[in-house]
Amino acid sequence: MSATRAFARAAPYVVPALDRAVHRLTRGKVLLSARMLPGVVLTSTGARSGQRRQTPLACMPEPAGSWVLIGSNFGRPGHPAWTANLLKHPDAEISWRGREIPVRAVLLTGAERAAAWRAVLDFWPPYAAYQSRVTREIRLFRLVRR
Repeated sequence: MSATRAFARAAPYVVPALDRAVHRLTRGKVLLSARMLPGVVLTSTGARSGQRRQTPLACMPEPAGSWVLIGSNFGRPGHPAWTANLLKHPDAEISWRGREIPVRAVLLTGAERAAAWRAVLDFWPPYAAYQSRVTREIRLFRLVRR
C-alpha cells in the first residue's frame, strides 16, 4: 500500500500530523508510523527561516548507532524541505525512543550512497517505487551522534 500513488498523495498530509500529535501526547515515546518502520522526530533549523522545525520521519537504524534518513518525499517530484534544512544546518537533534539525541547530518554521495541505497531497499523495498516516479536522486543522510 505504501508504494501506491494514492498513498503518496495522502500520506504527506496525514502521517506527519498524526505522528506529531501522538509524539507530543506520549512525551516522545510513540510514533504511529513506527508501527511500519522505525522513526525519529528530527528537529532541524529552517534553511530560510532559521526557525526550529520538527519533522517525523522514517529512518533506517544502523548497527554502528547511526541512522539513515531517506528524502523520498513519498515519491513526489521535489526534495522534502527538511533535506534543505540539513544541507544548510547539519547539526540537529532527533527524538529516538523517547530520548533526545544531538546529531550531525552527512549527505551521502558516491559509493557510500550506493551502498546505503542498497541497504535501504533491502530494509524497505517500496523506496524503489518512490525513486522510479521521480527524476531526482533521492537524498540520503546519515545521522551520527555529536
